[in-house]
Amino acid sequence: MFEKLLPLLKTYLSETDIAKIKKAYEFSQKAHQHQIRASGDAFFTHCVAVAQLLADIKLDSETIIAALLHDVLEDTQTSHDVIANEFGHEVLLIVEGVTKIDSYQFPDPVKAQAENWRKMLLAITKDIRVILVKLADRLHNMRTIKHLSEEKQIIIADESINLYAPFAHRLGIHKWKNELEDLSFEVLQPLKYAQIKELMAQSKEADIKNLELWKNEIMQKISPSQIPFTLTARPKNIYGIYEKMNRQSKNFDEIKDLIGLRLITDTIANCYGLLGLVQTHFKPVAGSFNDYIANPKGNMYQSLHISVEGPNASEAELQIRTEEMHNRDEYGIAAHWRYKEKSKDVALRGSLYIEEKLDWLKQIMEWQLELKDPHEFMSTLKLECTFEQVFVFSPKGMVVKLPAGATPLDFAYGVHSEIGDHCYGAKVGLKLVPLSYKLKSGDICEILTRKNNSPSPGWLDLAVTARAKAKIRKYLRENKKV
Repeated sequence: MFEKLLPLLKTYLSETDIAKIKKAYEFSQKAHQHQIRASGDAFFTHCVAVAQLLADIKLDSETIIAALLHDVLEDTQTSHDVIANEFGHEVLLIVEGVTKIDSYQFPDPVKAQAENWRKMLLAITKDIRVILVKLADRLHNMRTIKHLSEEKQIIIADESINLYAPFAHRLGIHKWKNELEDLSFEVLQPLKYAQIKELMAQSKEADIKNLELWKNEIMQKISPSQIPFTLTARPKNIYGIYEKMNRQSKNFDEIKDLIGLRLITDTIANCYGLLGLVQTHFKPVAGSFNDYIANPKGNMYQSLHISVEGPNASEAELQIRTEEMHNRDEYGIAAHWRYKEKSKDVALRGSLYIEEKLDWLKQIMEWQLELKDPHEFMSTLKLECTFEQVFVFSPKGMVVKLPAGATPLDFAYGVHSEIGDHCYGAKVGLKLVPLSYKLKSGDICEILTRKNNSPSPGWLDLAVTARAKAKIRKYLRENKKV
């Protein structure tokens, strides 16, 4: 198995790093030598598969070593000291972060799950590579889930689609996110999964012909501009199509933009230049344009999105981005390690990207201390991990990113805790709205405040975000209102 892993490692790691990985490979193989997976395979094959997933996105040697060792504390007699002495404290911290707390310590399975997530979140704030190893671990477990009982499959798939897939999305690793969603969807709703998969198979031949027509038309109309670009196609995942059908209340044959095309260029200026050409030569679908370059998503995703009409009355979504944006979309936070050898400017952006992720996780750690009930903790964590967002503006133009379903109270606390504490009402546009109003992207929200106004316990039912709920609880506790 190491001979299969070796060529990939050689593409980006030094001989010294590879020697350390070989040592970890042999150590883990020996530690797990008598253990078998539910599939009947040697347990060690799982460790190598996790390392392979991380090597595919070119993670550093410490992460690959941690992947090979990620189960030794949990499933073997290996001690923490041995790992630290043999492979260093950096590797030990990652392995410790991935290692689950023994669930037998908790009578309630939800409490066990909550405590494991609390432990892992704390570890992630110290080293974000913990979640990368955990995501790869979960992805391989989902690939081999059919060997478990139906009950275990449902529990693992539910956690994967509600927490791990959104985490992958938050970190920008869309390939893993899509696969986790599809594998989970197949377990949780097998009939709907099979139905959409069959419909996609039936339309595949027509889609391929349509794709060629689109590529030819785009190349003919845009190439003469002399703006450099490459054109690639992106298939939509099964769960993504299912969600779109539900969101738009449409049947499969009514989803027009199953074809996704990417125009990748060299500069931001050329992104907008290509957008202008697309709008000149193709008819845009009303309301389909989104500028995620000027307003990046919460996971720092950047691209221009526009759906246009084209050959045979079909529609396609075009994503226009730079090469750096494309790498970040493909590899997400893992792109930072790919940038290490590049220019200082690019490396700095990678470091800032990781800091932004750590800030988000530190905010989660701040509010999770307020949530003693494990059920509330898990439901709030799922909300915070969800990627569907709205962009709400203050009257002065400040943009606050909030989860879908957020209310004026969430916006108020997103601006400043003092504004939240003294909120008594809100306006959207020029119209007064209740504090239970669900904000939408593009809303201009004005928070009305009074010095003598203060949070009440009922606000906890109106607020959606963990930040707002934590600030409300803090005020109520300090002022003995609860």
